Amino acid sequence: MNATSFDPAPDPASDQDPDQALAPGRVVLLTTSHRVAPGLLSWPAWQVLHAADRVLCADGAHPQLPYLREAGIRVDEASPTAEELVAACAGGRTVVVVATGEGEPALTDGLARLAGSGRVSMPELELLPASYDLPGARLLDLVQVMDRIRAECPWSSQQTHKGLAKYGIEEAYELVEAIEDGDRDELREELGDVLLQVVFHSRIAEEDPDAPFSVDDVAGGIVAKLIHRHPHVFGDETASTPEEVKEHWLRTKAIEKQRQSVTDGIPLGQPGLALAAKLASRVRTAGLEVPLPTGQGIGYELLALAARAEAEGVDPEAALRVAARAYRDAVRAAEGLDA
Repeated sequence: MNATSFDPAPDPASDQDPDQALAPGRVVLLTTSHRVAPGLLSWPAWQVLHAADRVLCADGAHPQLPYLREAGIRVDEASPTAEELVAACAGGRTVVVVATGEGEPALTDGLARLAGSGRVSMPELELLPASYDLPGARLLDLVQVMDRIRAECPWSSQQTHKGLAKYGIEEAYELVEAIEDGDRDELREELGDVLLQVVFHSRIAEEDPDAPFSVDDVAGGIVAKLIHRHPHVFGDETASTPEEVKEHWLRTKAIEKQRQSVTDGIPLGQPGLALAAKLASRVRTAGLEVPLPTGQGIGYELLALAARAEAEGVDPEAALRVAARAYRDAVRAAEGLDA
């Protein structure tokens, strides 16, 4: 048997019940995920495979075949037409088709046409997922695609951490804009662009001759950090308010980083309003009484406004962007343009 010829004739069964001989049978399209190790199939899938009268697969190199055969299941390498498959089910037989990566669209389309014609007694049709993607499984696809791009793309293969740094900033701002616009499609796309930066930098880091690390190391590090900084979730401590959670986080972070000041670790290169608000937040959370510095000039006035906004639970950067957009709309209106 090969993938280009198919014998739909069932095995002889002289003692078959006459009514059973007229039964149209059953077709089971068995799908599997390439993101799950071959052979790890669901129990219903194994039951159907062992009980089937025939098991077919068009791809002789399908990764599941060695495991099916090791389990004692005979698999014929064949690519039947819809008519041939219906004929193979005659007599109440069950035929399982192990789907290839494309999902057998030609076969399923052919079965749909036969069913729609009304001229054929159709077997029972069933789609049975034999293995499922776990949440996050598509991240494996991204890692594989990035690995190939890094190896084969003339531009991507030459990129460095420093060369990509500006894109990380741009993508972060575009993500914020999508959030503020409330555009769900744009939000999904921008999250993907930010995720790409993480995977791209991780792939570059694998090539470092002195201190290489991979995306798995990145993921492992953040998982460990999240567990350690959430003792109220993974440990014995309790937290019933967001403020208590933040206290846990900052206290654990201070121990991890061995920081002496609440200001340690605050990036001074971030936008000024965000920097002022972050400093005010750290001071307030730590329970420190530190008067705002006084001085002449707009900078000190902005500092006071940023500290006030943070105390009131307002992000001064976001608030200023909202006001700036309103100003932009007013300018366009004055120009006779749509906002």
